[in-house]
Amino acid sequence: MTQRYQVEALLRPAVENWSALSAFSMAGILTGLHAWLFLPRPVALSGGIFFSAYGLWRLRQGRKILRYRRRLWQQPRFTVPRDRVPVSDHQLYVGRGFRWQARHTQRLRDCLNPDNARFFREPRRQALSRRLAVALDRPGRRRIGRLLLSDHPCNPLRPLPPVGGRPEIHGVGMWEGERNLFAPIGDRVGHTLVLGTTRVGKTRLAEILITQDIRRGDTVIVFDPKGDAELLLSMYTACHDSGRLEKFHIFHLAYPEHSDRYNPIGSYSRITEVANRIANALPGEGNSSAFREFGWRFTNIIAQALQVLEERPSYRTILTHVSNIDNLLIRYGCYWLARNGPANWDELIARTEYGLTGPRDDPDRPSVPNLTNAERSRDIEAVCVARVLKETMQSRNNHDPVAEGLLSAFTYDRAYFDKIVSSLGPFLEKLTTGDVAALFNPDHGDLGAGHVFDWESVIRNNRIVYVGLAALQDVTVASAVGNAMFSDLTSVAGKFYARDPDADIPHGLPPEKLKPISLHADEFNELIGDEFIPMLNKAGGAGFQVTAYTQTLSDVEARIGSKAKARQVEGNFNTLVMLRVRSAETAELLTDMLPPVQVSQLMTVSTATHSTDPGSDKHFGSQVQDRVSTSDVPMLQPGDLTRLPKGHAFLLMQGGQLYKLRIPLPAAGRKPVPEGILQLINLMRRPAAVTAIGQDRWWTANMPPDRQVAEDIRGMLETGVPNSADVPDSGVAA
Repeated sequence: MTQRYQVEALLRPAVENWSALSAFSMAGILTGLHAWLFLPRPVALSGGIFFSAYGLWRLRQGRKILRYRRRLWQQPRFTVPRDRVPVSDHQLYVGRGFRWQARHTQRLRDCLNPDNARFFREPRRQALSRRLAVALDRPGRRRIGRLLLSDHPCNPLRPLPPVGGRPEIHGVGMWEGERNLFAPIGDRVGHTLVLGTTRVGKTRLAEILITQDIRRGDTVIVFDPKGDAELLLSMYTACHDSGRLEKFHIFHLAYPEHSDRYNPIGSYSRITEVANRIANALPGEGNSSAFREFGWRFTNIIAQALQVLEERPSYRTILTHVSNIDNLLIRYGCYWLARNGPANWDELIARTEYGLTGPRDDPDRPSVPNLTNAERSRDIEAVCVARVLKETMQSRNNHDPVAEGLLSAFTYDRAYFDKIVSSLGPFLEKLTTGDVAALFNPDHGDLGAGHVFDWESVIRNNRIVYVGLAALQDVTVASAVGNAMFSDLTSVAGKFYARDPDADIPHGLPPEKLKPISLHADEFNELIGDEFIPMLNKAGGAGFQVTAYTQTLSDVEARIGSKAKARQVEGNFNTLVMLRVRSAETAELLTDMLPPVQVSQLMTVSTATHSTDPGSDKHFGSQVQDRVSTSDVPMLQPGDLTRLPKGHAFLLMQGGQLYKLRIPLPAAGRKPVPEGILQLINLMRRPAAVTAIGQDRWWTANMPPDRQVAEDIRGMLETGVPNSADVPDSGVAA
């Protein structure tokens, strides 16, 4: 039927059912009353078979019409338990759906016709159940009302899923049959961008993809600025089911007592990366740009000095030397003089101090030595080392850039110096105060190697890392940490991309034997900086496959501060998944890449004519025509993407192939979870955490909180899962 006529006309009464009824009636008459019709029994039986077959054929056509109309407003629930998500080494499961073609655009335009509005009215039984529930909302009757609205298969008045939007966008193709949709694994290195407004299913889609990556055996790194408890629970369950629990690391800014340790500036390929990661977190607009540049220069000097002294930089050491450069100058000056200075360099320092202040045990030693204004605020030993160091470099014509940088910073007046680093100090203090300080300044000797991770060891040992940044509690710190981690990952990707020979290979496998690195960045606009661009366009060769989730393109542009760079970021994603969006500009990112299609329109033309010739036999004439015209229209309008139901999305992959898909809703169930993990999840679920960190659980608004426990998460991860509690398993969520 749909292939025979140019116009499908699916939104109409199912007139085929009347034909089927007539055919079945004729079959009954022929077989039951053949004697009254004077028909031989074989002839009557043959006629009955013919009319029955014809009636079944017409009934099937009528059922198609009815099913199509029903699917436009009512779609069956789609749930998949977490442990039954399809996992393949060649394909990535994304949900169920169909390929969008021109006929679906035609059907969607037909749905917008005002004459077809009657087919989209709410079912009477749904409206009746809601009215009864309101009428029964009284003491002693509320339980009956709750039963009417219960989301249970046995409830004949079961309410529709609270997904909103326009379900007919999916219904125009669902009646022909859905299938599981898969994306080729080979396209993952081209990176994937997921766009959707808040609470429409981005995090639930992330759960599906992350679960597959963990069970497939990839190295998985997840950045979660919101701190979604269900996402953490999903990752833990996937690690437990795949036997990779011992490789699971949790890093969370909001709960340092439950977190592993990480030094954002302790690993680098070039020493300038230390200054870049710190300076990128400082304000750079207007007059602040000059202070930011000086902060970068001063941090770079300190980092170079620490590298020469064979000390690993950290936020704490940087802050210590920002607050007081004297100690670092003394140590570096002595180090340099011992290798490049005269043999009696220590005597020269002592003589200089004697010339300035006299003997240390002299009771008449002047309290105010002969110093410059800048030197009076400095330690006297640092002043002596600085003078000897400067004179030695000049006399031997041996200039050291690090020493010259330290001397340059040392010559500033202390009060003036504090002003020009005023933006650097407060930022470093945020990361070196309280419990958070232990996260970024790890003591490897005290904590042990199992509690401290770096990206190179994570990648070489095929580990899984969850990074919770609690961006709503302190967006500055969360952004700085996420940006520094991205910068560190870019540096590691560059090392693996170059395939540099590493004879010792201290962290595990060589680069050519590494598993793919699946990087998931939820709300990635809170994390990105300039170093995110080279990760996208160059890290694919190192095995990095990035999946980024955000709400609008404007968020990326506002974060980077440049529309050109935002477009550059967008251009590095080869696969696009778009859920409901609120910005037409964001929707046009998909619609502008789609070709126009031809749609048909049925037009009824009625004309009437009369003759003015009195001698003619024809005085009046009329004509009625049905005309079919075609026109080019966009395959999708931006308005279609702003009215998608929750958990629905369009997928554009493989060079322009468009698919309409549904993401699974969470399946009910219970899974054993260790109490240590449960403690952290309960902390993340509590109302304060919901307000500060946020949750995306639109499918259920009244889930009861799980019981609180008191065992430390790290002890549980080290000893396995001896004590477990049953918590509701959110399954694979949409």
